[in-house]
Amino acid sequence: MLRSPVGLVGEEAASTPAQRTPLASMSIKHPLIQIQNSVHSLRKRTSQDSSQSIFYSDVLPWITDPPNNTVSSEHPAPPPPDPAGDPTGQGSGRESPSRPDRSRRTKTRGSSTLPPRLQQEKQMLMEEVKAQKELVWILHKALEASQLEKRTCAEFLAEEDEQQRLELLRHRERQAADLRARLEETKMEAETLRRILADRDAQVAELQENVRLLTEKNAAKQQVIVKLSDQVTSCLSDPRHPDSSSTFQNLQTHKQLQQQIENLKDDMEAYKTQNKFLNSEIYQLTKLWRKSSEQERSLMVKCAYLEATNCQVESRYLGVLRKLQDAKSLAPEQQEAVQKMIEDALRGELKSVMKLSVDRDHDEYGFKIVPDYEVEDMKLLAKIQALEIRSHNLLHQDRMERPLLGRWAQYLAGRSQDDLCPSPELKALLRGGVPREYRQRVWRWLVRTRTRTIWERHPQRYQQLCEKSRTSPHPASRQIQLDLHRTLTTNQNFSSPLSPALQQLRRILLAFSWQNPAVGYCQGLNRLAAIALLVLQDEEDAFWCLVAVVEVIMPQDYYTQNLVASQADQRVLKDFMAEKLPRLAAHFEGHGIDVSLITFNWFLVVFVESLPSDILLPVWDAFLYEGTKVIFRYALALFKYKEDDLLKIQDSVEIYQYLRFFTKTISDSRKLTAIAFSDMNPFPRRLLRNRRALHLERLQGELQELEEQQREFVTESAERKDKELETASEDDDEL
Repeated sequence: MLRSPVGLVGEEAASTPAQRTPLASMSIKHPLIQIQNSVHSLRKRTSQDSSQSIFYSDVLPWITDPPNNTVSSEHPAPPPPDPAGDPTGQGSGRESPSRPDRSRRTKTRGSSTLPPRLQQEKQMLMEEVKAQKELVWILHKALEASQLEKRTCAEFLAEEDEQQRLELLRHRERQAADLRARLEETKMEAETLRRILADRDAQVAELQENVRLLTEKNAAKQQVIVKLSDQVTSCLSDPRHPDSSSTFQNLQTHKQLQQQIENLKDDMEAYKTQNKFLNSEIYQLTKLWRKSSEQERSLMVKCAYLEATNCQVESRYLGVLRKLQDAKSLAPEQQEAVQKMIEDALRGELKSVMKLSVDRDHDEYGFKIVPDYEVEDMKLLAKIQALEIRSHNLLHQDRMERPLLGRWAQYLAGRSQDDLCPSPELKALLRGGVPREYRQRVWRWLVRTRTRTIWERHPQRYQQLCEKSRTSPHPASRQIQLDLHRTLTTNQNFSSPLSPALQQLRRILLAFSWQNPAVGYCQGLNRLAAIALLVLQDEEDAFWCLVAVVEVIMPQDYYTQNLVASQADQRVLKDFMAEKLPRLAAHFEGHGIDVSLITFNWFLVVFVESLPSDILLPVWDAFLYEGTKVIFRYALALFKYKEDDLLKIQDSVEIYQYLRFFTKTISDSRKLTAIAFSDMNPFPRRLLRNRRALHLERLQGELQELEEQQREFVTESAERKDKELETASEDDDEL
């Protein structure tokens, strides 16, 4: 690789032998033309404050002692001025570069005696010298650039491989790009610093103005103080002054006020001391109260644990009695003793268990925590299941509710009543259930979202329908009145015939019968409206909830006279059971069990009076948001939850008896929810919609067929009667 010596400029660099390359005779015409233009522009410049020697310049601190022959070789110095005009015999343009101090002294000494013409010539010569110095600097830089370019070209040509040359070029380009980026960053930093400096200058100016204003204000106050002090002194020193007596009285009053202020300060200190003492007493009482609260909570937890343990022990005891009852090897006396023990246990009705918490017989919505059962042969098993539910609720209810309440509080924090919007987060929260503190608000938003297009057009719709039901009796009003007293009979809010909730429910059902004439009233709507009324606590909101369920969420013709859509859903459920629970579906088919006899009511009233309230309401939370798909999920989950128990029963009558009440024995709501929304996946809405359409079409065809058969039967019956009448008349004629 060809390398030229580094650091040599001028004659030394020119005299150094270099290897001949194709670029050795490279022209520098363009840089010289640029230099020439720069020199011409510099010659036209004028400077008023230049008083330095030829080779001294503050602008070029990196150039030291440039050679004289560089200047003389390019541009010869102008002729010196006339010696006659210069008494000192020396001129600024003839000074030696080796004696700058002497030239400056000569200039200072002779400048005051030169005539104007010589001073002008001297100024011109100084400008020329300055231009020559700048030219020398430019030539030096051009020479350095040429040498750098020469070395670069030599390195490029010295590479033997094209790949290495290309790599060298890329390296140089990267260096150039890096330098450009640094330059841009430096410019941006400089601009930022300029802006910061301008802001600081503005702040400094503002602060200076504030200081000036404060200084002026302080000076004015000092003047006022001095003036008032002079007036007070003059008044006190002159007893004949008319204001001296009043001033003395003012001083006495001032002293009295000062004394009162001191007394008040003493009182305040005393009150502070007393306050500190009282605060310490309050703090001690608060600690004692917190400690007693913690002890009370601990005792309540222990009480709940003991009660749950008692329920578990009694459940196991009843389980042992049930096994003994089914045993065939017992003697008659032993069987009678076992039967008597079972009757005693059933006669207790959980009163011994409930003594520790009588207030927990009903929940916040008025439902019984441990429901009653009507199946006589299964009462023992029902009581065992009820005890298990009670035990589970006592042990796990508080632990499950607290995290759920925290998640909902965090989600609803800072949101208004109508600020909720559909989202995956809200969907996940609703599947886990809504705490009682927020259920009314969330349900109102869900109902309003479902029925927005209706109530926005008719904001006074409910009031108008209530007025219409008062003036015009509906044909279904008699049936509504009969069903009112059969609505949620185990609930405290509807158990009394004079309950205000029954009158509200009556108005809601009558208003809906006028709202939807195609449906009017269907048995089951009373339970839907009752649940909405218990949660929403408002007649109009409960009415719109009923409208949302019947007209928006449920399919069309779900509550009409033929209930065709409800029947189609039962067939869809059987299809899903065959896919997701094949063993149980085969078990039911083998024993001739038609599950639609049990599940039809589940779908019609959305599990009302079929599930315990702590499971029913979370089902409704998800149902109001996601729709009827939730009903299918929970119906399958209920069968999955009790699949093992159902498979053990080999008698069809016992299976039907177990299916009538087994939903009320579900104790673990979290497990049921996990089965519904995890084990039943995938559950696409499109598949549900397609199967509904298929079975609905088949049902409509079957109904049409049935109607045709009915018409044919009526026609045949009429013809048969006519023939019988004709035969009878002929017989009469013969007689």
